[in-house]
Amino acid sequence: MSPKPMVRPGGRSARVQESVHAAVRELVGEVGRDALTVPMVATRAGVTPSTIYRRWGDLQELLSDVAVERLRPETDPADLGSLRADLDAWAEQFIDEMSSPPGRAYIRDALLGDPDGTNAGQCSAYAAAQLDTVLARAVQRGDPVPETELLIDRVVAPIMYRILFRPGRLDAAYARELVTNAVNAQQAEADATPRHSKKKPDN
Repeated sequence: MSPKPMVRPGGRSARVQESVHAAVRELVGEVGRDALTVPMVATRAGVTPSTIYRRWGDLQELLSDVAVERLRPETDPADLGSLRADLDAWAEQFIDEMSSPPGRAYIRDALLGDPDGTNAGQCSAYAAAQLDTVLARAVQRGDPVPETELLIDRVVAPIMYRILFRPGRLDAAYARELVTNAVNAQQAEADATPRHSKKKPDN
């Protein structure tokens, strides 16, 4: 599968993508995912099957592309006035959406049609961008902030691992626990950083 661009295509390409994606979503709701075929999607979207094969390769890659688009956040994270409140709210929403039946289905499709990891990287970029927004607000307030990658490792990664491999504890309490661990880790790293006293000027 060729890498997909992060930016949305424009012009006719955008119209084709929109109509095909809409056709997939409608047909999945009507006939179910397992009964879906490329000719069915093409007929509903008003394009030829060759258009779909040329652009997406096969049905699985098309489903993967649709899933990645559905996993794209539609709004910025809530601004609740503090870093901890914002992180808690974001983590709770993330765990709720990703662990829901539609969320699990989108994750599965995104990964199944992603042999080179492009879609996984794009989904990861969505989460990182949302966290960057939260952290940028905290910086403007003058609050100390953890690194984005620390939050990915301590909050996002455990959630995704449980969704994919070890279901359970996927609730708001677990989300807040992960945020607490991440914030405490950031504070511990800050406390462990040696503070060098200023040298006195030489006489």
